[in-house]
Amino acid sequence: MTLTHEPQEAYDGPAMVLVDGTAHPVTVHLRGAFQPLDGHFHWYGRVAVGTPVDAVRSGSDVTLRTEAGEAAAKLSDKDPWGRFRITGTGTPPF
Repeated sequence: MTLTHEPQEAYDGPAMVLVDGTAHPVTVHLRGAFQPLDGHFHWYGRVAVGTPVDAVRSGSDVTLRTEAGEAAAKLSDKDPWGRFRITGTGTPPF
């Protein structure tokens, strides 16, 4: 019997952001949904302020890892509260 990971709609909790082979512990707030227009699951969220990724350049390609899995992601703009936006497409890490 093979178990498969089904994408969830939300995840709030601990994670690791891998940047250039270095793992940074963070707290994330993620949401996601299947988009029928392109046939992919799109997930997005914010990385809590005050984490080691604060020094990472906006627009960086990273890997986001949780206890449920990992996925390629992109860090983009910071919001007015200093939190990075993180996005990905496909099977999410939660």
